[in-house]
Amino acid sequence: MLLHHYRFAPDEALFDAADFRRELEFSPSAATLFKQALKAIQSRLDDRFHAGADIRDLVHGRAWCLDRLLETAWARHAWPDEGIALLAVGGYGRGELHPHSDIDLMVLLEQEDDTPYRESLSEFITFLWDIGLEIGHSVRSLTDCEREAEADVTVITNLIETRTLAGPDRLRDIMQERLSTRRMWPSDRFFEAKWQEQIARHYRHNNSEYHLEPNIKSSPGGLRDIQMIGWVAKRHFGLLRYEDIVAQGFMNDAELRILSQGQAFLWQVRYALHMLTGRAEDRLLFDHQRAIAELFGFRDTPERLAVEQFMKRYYRHVTALAGLNDMLLQHFDEVILRGDEVLETQPLNARFEIKGGYIQVRDERVFRHRPAALLELFLLMAQHPRIEGVRAETIRLIRDHRHQIDDAFRDDVRHQSLFMELLRSGGNVSRQLRRMNRYGVLGKYLPEFGQAVGLMQHDLFHIYTVDAHTLRLLKFIQHFREPDSREAFPVAATLVHQLPKLELLWIAGLYHDIGKGRGGNHSLLGARDAAEFCERHGLTPRDTRLVTWLVEQHLLMSKTAQKRDISDPDVIREFAEQIGDEVRLDYLYVLTVADINATNPTLWNGWRAALLRQLHGETKRALRRGLENPIDRDDWIAETRAEALALLRTMGADPERVERLWNTLGDDYFVQYQSSEVVWQTQGILAHGDSPLPLVLISAPAEGTSEGGTKVFIHTRSADDLFAASVAAMDQLDLSIHDARIATSSNDWTLNTFIVLDNHNEPIREASKLEHIRHHLVEELDDPDDYPQIVNRHTPRQLKHFRVPTRVLIEQDPANERTVLELIAPDRPGLLARVGRIFMEQEIALSAAKIATLGERVEDVFFITDRNGAPLTDRARQTRLRERLCEALDV
Repeated sequence: MLLHHYRFAPDEALFDAADFRRELEFSPSAATLFKQALKAIQSRLDDRFHAGADIRDLVHGRAWCLDRLLETAWARHAWPDEGIALLAVGGYGRGELHPHSDIDLMVLLEQEDDTPYRESLSEFITFLWDIGLEIGHSVRSLTDCEREAEADVTVITNLIETRTLAGPDRLRDIMQERLSTRRMWPSDRFFEAKWQEQIARHYRHNNSEYHLEPNIKSSPGGLRDIQMIGWVAKRHFGLLRYEDIVAQGFMNDAELRILSQGQAFLWQVRYALHMLTGRAEDRLLFDHQRAIAELFGFRDTPERLAVEQFMKRYYRHVTALAGLNDMLLQHFDEVILRGDEVLETQPLNARFEIKGGYIQVRDERVFRHRPAALLELFLLMAQHPRIEGVRAETIRLIRDHRHQIDDAFRDDVRHQSLFMELLRSGGNVSRQLRRMNRYGVLGKYLPEFGQAVGLMQHDLFHIYTVDAHTLRLLKFIQHFREPDSREAFPVAATLVHQLPKLELLWIAGLYHDIGKGRGGNHSLLGARDAAEFCERHGLTPRDTRLVTWLVEQHLLMSKTAQKRDISDPDVIREFAEQIGDEVRLDYLYVLTVADINATNPTLWNGWRAALLRQLHGETKRALRRGLENPIDRDDWIAETRAEALALLRTMGADPERVERLWNTLGDDYFVQYQSSEVVWQTQGILAHGDSPLPLVLISAPAEGTSEGGTKVFIHTRSADDLFAASVAAMDQLDLSIHDARIATSSNDWTLNTFIVLDNHNEPIREASKLEHIRHHLVEELDDPDDYPQIVNRHTPRQLKHFRVPTRVLIEQDPANERTVLELIAPDRPGLLARVGRIFMEQEIALSAAKIATLGERVEDVFFITDRNGAPLTDRARQTRLRERLCEALDV
């Protein structure tokens, strides 16, 4: 068994087997006594856990107690000969059992015929179920084991981790001989299969140790990665303990401590999960993170929540374990898969060479004698894309010498020049920065980045730690540089090649969130750190100003696109004034797209892409016109009307009917909509005529278009609760609303347009679905008074845990004579319907809305007036509205 250097001492205080067997002789019910024993054992283990006992004593102690109970249960049945044995397999075979771990057993038969044992086996297994043991069991002959192990790497993995609990141990010896590398799964084939298995497992768990709700067993850096090292060591080297790997030179004492301490921490977390949930739970869900943080003694501070402190410790452990796993598997690869190969060696310079596609030092004293080589290695990898990675022994040397990166190292102009040369290399910079982070070099060279390693923000918007998010952002920037990104990110993929100095974008990306976790405005803190970096690394004042501006304003573009009416020329002019020039605009656009995609995979969709593209395009036109020559609002309106009328004439529309309709709509309508949209809506309204039914028009983006959303236009008689009814009806259809434009004509007809996506964040294009949506909305909005109460669906588990209070901000918009209400709250089904109902109840009229769903949080902006079209200036009325919204949404 792979138990490190640790030895578990049998603990009679935990369970006295001899005393139990004496009681069993006189007990009227064996099952009852076994149940009582199991309950007492777990109670003692839990008490010891709360008292801070060594987790290894608890995990191995439970296995030891179950060994005794199973031996006793086995002995109560008649076995006709020595041709049968009871074995522990898998985790239990390693002597590891958490409170609700599966107890994996195998009954091993010498012969294939199980007839002599069938009755006793049935009674034995039934008895184990009766006493409440969660067992996984199989009955296999030696031949079965041989056949099944040869066919499946998972089977042989389980079978090489076995212990005999009862019956003759010789059967297990025979089995192990038949499963030896001489007969099946030679170590190179076994290693390759397990490595591919690990790669697939990591991808199933987002290929990141930094996920919001990690699986402590299967995510990168989890317990499976530790076990992977043990399986390979046992199969190839025949090693039984991790310290034996140290003795063989494949791991050193420091790495053994990382392994041992990491496993102990993960075992503590897993034990707590099982104890809290009452089941075999390996997912570190939101529901449990706070409870475990409190159980482990973490407490909230003004800077960090207790749960964030706990998760930071978790991420630091799994990051170290993931790095160790990488290094050791690389080492095993060199020995097992490539050990007999004659690898070509190609010198790079006096310090480094490429061997078998991997870079390595030419002298193990390189880092000691020339610390600059700690940065030079990554520069060489960026300059030579053919290098596949770093050889294991060199990784170890990097880890052993990274302590040399101190203030003197950081202040050395030679080292600063190397780092800047890496950023300017033109290679895959993001990959090298990720490697630097994995090997612990990046956080040493940039201590401010090191502070962000493992820093989790406990919400549903940021699903990665600050360092993982930052490195993902850089990875997206690199992706924009590759040809296959043009379809998904056409604007960013074009602009990234036009930026004058790409290194400035790498720096801004590195520093954009680096100020988080310190209190205060993280953008300002990050800009200050970025300025210090630029000055230390010799950037010009002009370049320094651009980098610090990008860091300070990295949220400006997304906020403007999501919260402002970017069809309004005044909004575009104001944004253009904040940007200043086209170069800043292009840098900010690329940084913004990368930031959104790196924050949460659910944030980026076709509609958000269309908003940013529109904002970038309109702002570029405004900057080219010159900020001193803003477009006139009246000219904008006249131009839209003229273009739309010309198109309608070509379609045979009656200009007089068109003008009569348009004269009821007001000037704002022609600011909000492009001429093509005006044509589409005008045609529909005129064709609909005097029908009493609501007019519902739906337009989907063209096939093959990655940007945009499905537009739903509703034209009907104005009604007080129309908005609430509309959004409730769309909620019933599982549509998510991402934008709403609300308008009312002078003769009390509404012109409401919604941008919707399906529950996969995609536009709806299928004709039958579009017709279903249209029919449903017409039917529901025909008589809003009959619309049922807003449907409250079950709140998702994640949202129940994140009881973030609703925030309602109210301010005035004097230029447009209306009030702006900003709502920030956890997203939930039916939220807009609830808001609409509150507006109806409070006699609020809605003129427009910007719906921004950011992961599992909404930041919606509503432009409102009273029923008479006047802004809400009465403080008491504002307070009532705010209180009602919070009351309705904080449930």
